[in-house]
Amino acid sequence: MIVRSLSDILNTAAHVKGEAFESRRILLAKDGLGYSLHDTICKAGSAQRLEYKNHVETNYVIEGQGSVENIATGELFALGPGTVYVLDRHEAHLLRAETDMRIICVFTPALNGQEKHDASGSYPAAG
Repeated sequence: MIVRSLSDILNTAAHVKGEAFESRRILLAKDGLGYSLHDTICKAGSAQRLEYKNHVETNYVIEGQGSVENIATGELFALGPGTVYVLDRHEAHLLRAETDMRIICVFTPALNGQEKHDASGSYPAAG
């Protein structure tokens, strides 16, 4: 059984901060589950172009308001508490946060924890 609290993650190597986000990486590849679980804050006014070429990402918005745009189709979806969006086809997308947004994210395969977005907005393949 794995039991962890967000407070166990804050200000550790698993608390990754960027200009537009904070990713509190609660479960990682080392936990052996095949997925990783992240409690992420997207900062108000930010816009991030992302494209997870090597991962499927499921996102559940629990706080805040924003939108996600499918770059290939131009489709725009409003995001708010209770909304789920899944990048099941590795879609390039633009995530905009109107307010601070808190999103629970699941990555498959699991992240190791210290990945950084490359120029395309992707993480490297698990390895």
